[in-house]
Amino acid sequence: MTRHRLACALTAAAAVLAGGLGSTAAAADFEGVPRYDHVFVIVEENKDYSQILDPAVAPNIAALAARYGNATQFFGEVHPSEANYVALLGGDTFGIHDDDAYYCSAGSTRPSCGGAAAPGYADHTVRSPHLGDQLLAAGLSWKGYYESLPEPGSLAVIAGDPSYDDGDRPAALYASKHSGFMNFASVQNDPRRAERILGFDAFERDLATGALPNFALIVPNQCNEMHGLHGPHIPADCESANKTGLIGRGDKVVGDLVRRIQASPLWAAKGNVAIIVTFDEGAGKTREGCCAVTPDAPSNFGGGHIPTLVITNHGARGLSDDTAYNHYSLLRTLEDAFRLPKHLGHAADTDKGVRPMTRLFATAAH
Repeated sequence: MTRHRLACALTAAAAVLAGGLGSTAAAADFEGVPRYDHVFVIVEENKDYSQILDPAVAPNIAALAARYGNATQFFGEVHPSEANYVALLGGDTFGIHDDDAYYCSAGSTRPSCGGAAAPGYADHTVRSPHLGDQLLAAGLSWKGYYESLPEPGSLAVIAGDPSYDDGDRPAALYASKHSGFMNFASVQNDPRRAERILGFDAFERDLATGALPNFALIVPNQCNEMHGLHGPHIPADCESANKTGLIGRGDKVVGDLVRRIQASPLWAAKGNVAIIVTFDEGAGKTREGCCAVTPDAPSNFGGGHIPTLVITNHGARGLSDDTAYNHYSLLRTLEDAFRLPKHLGHAADTDKGVRPMTRLFATAAH
């Protein structure tokens, strides 16, 4: 048995021996996770743990991992990207295992629905609740900040800077497959979508005015999230084949985002604030995974060993946690941190090894 499978099996066994926990978070007293006022999740793309946790390669991320909290055994759910974002917010991949557009359904001939003729094709519009729905029901706020989004609330599938275009197609600096929230029907149909699906210009304003939400998903564009693009006008450090340049560029962006949030008044306040830096999936097509993944399921087989950092204003310093976690674990932790009454989907699967990231979110007296 590989190390990650053994870690998940031991975690699941411990949960069974403990009697398990139900899907109602309140019944578990939030499993020791403190109450948080603000959590910011920054998502980068397609890199393995071993590629990033090296000061010579990604000095900002490596330094943050050493100074704060490092989840050393964190995994994605599937390949490619899209379903991992959905899993983080909804507790399931909902059968998605491609990067087709959020509006695609079986048999669709619309643009960006290239796999829609395949047997068993999943509806890419999800009609189940997501973390944002839970937060609104609890009187809390959420926003998604997406670099290069064309306009607030945009339904674009891709968008970007025309100077990067190759003459035949636009360079997809923004890609809705990395949105997560746009896959959910309640977001697509939200009359206030333009107040919650925003660009980095809105993030700048909200930082300056103190209008930051309780929960924010922050996704840089494909040049700045280590994904990369390809074409004659793409900058060298955004070129897909230039892994060193991509990682260096993304590392600088992550470092800047973290520093700017830490410079805001809320970081010095009494309330608990966390910044999570994670990735969607690993660099290859390997199937490392844990915690409610199903190796034989095409949409939930494990998405690789990925870096995940937990940076808190009142919590752990220099902590390395080798507990097996994935995006379902992170969702469960967020639900506990915001005192939400239910765990969505696989976030409730204690018997399958899904545990909250309690050690990494623990806080000291202040």
